[in-house]
Amino acid sequence: MGQLIGVDLGGTAIKLGRFDRQGQLLAEAQVATPQPAMPGAVTVAISEAIDQLDPDHLADLVGIGLPGPMDGSGRISRIAINLAGWQEVPLADWLEPRLKRRVTLANDANCALVGEAWTGAAQGVADAILLTLGTGVGGAVLLGGQLFSGQGGAAGELGLICVDPDGPSCNSGNNGSLEQFCSITGLGRLSPLEPGELSRLADQGDAEALEVWRRYGQWLGIGLSSLLYVLTPEVVLIGGGLSAASRHFLPAVWQEVNRRVLPQSRTGLEIRACALGNGAGRLGAAKLALERLGGG
Repeated sequence: MGQLIGVDLGGTAIKLGRFDRQGQLLAEAQVATPQPAMPGAVTVAISEAIDQLDPDHLADLVGIGLPGPMDGSGRISRIAINLAGWQEVPLADWLEPRLKRRVTLANDANCALVGEAWTGAAQGVADAILLTLGTGVGGAVLLGGQLFSGQGGAAGELGLICVDPDGPSCNSGNNGSLEQFCSITGLGRLSPLEPGELSRLADQGDAEALEVWRRYGQWLGIGLSSLLYVLTPEVVLIGGGLSAASRHFLPAVWQEVNRRVLPQSRTGLEIRACALGNGAGRLGAAKLALERLGGG
């Protein structure tokens, strides 16, 4: 039985992992996302990185997670609003002849949630949502133990809900989306410091840094409150690069949720960081490749 490759395409980095069919990580790599992240340049970067990760061709199936919705067959990236030039990109068709491996595509947040459900913080959970906090804010929904992708595969764009109609404009065409407040760009509106530095200062008890994280958590809690009323999950998972600072902003998230959401809509709710960290996306991409292409 062949091995699996999972790829997580982000705005700044491409993270790759080679796995066995039980989800054990066998090898990993990370390369910079080409800037600008035009489809052709990204195709070449992914292809070269996979060839370096698996020169002996031990893996025959490749799953790739990337921002935005895919077509129903998992072969075309319909739009990636934070990547330049990504509209109706047939990435699977471009990669398969180069790699000589079968390829499937999925939304990156969906991949992260599938990964957490496989070996991470969502194991055994029927109803969950996940928010990825990074270059953008992605989302994924698990209902009744099944990934919910909606009509045409476009559901679960949780970061694009509106939290302030007069807020900053979003690449989606919305104004004041959750993404504009809780992405790295949104955090940058609260402080000029890098997230890692802000977290380090907060660890030291710096009052200004702690206040920045409190305000960030407040916005996240506002957006999450609307999602809880609609989906009433058992668990909310927080992933993406900014989740590393969750200890600093989750208290403010809980404060907003407790204030805004009726107890009946948050009974037994847990909000916690992903167990697999930034590895969840590539693992979930590999799992989806196994399910779709390998009979797993």
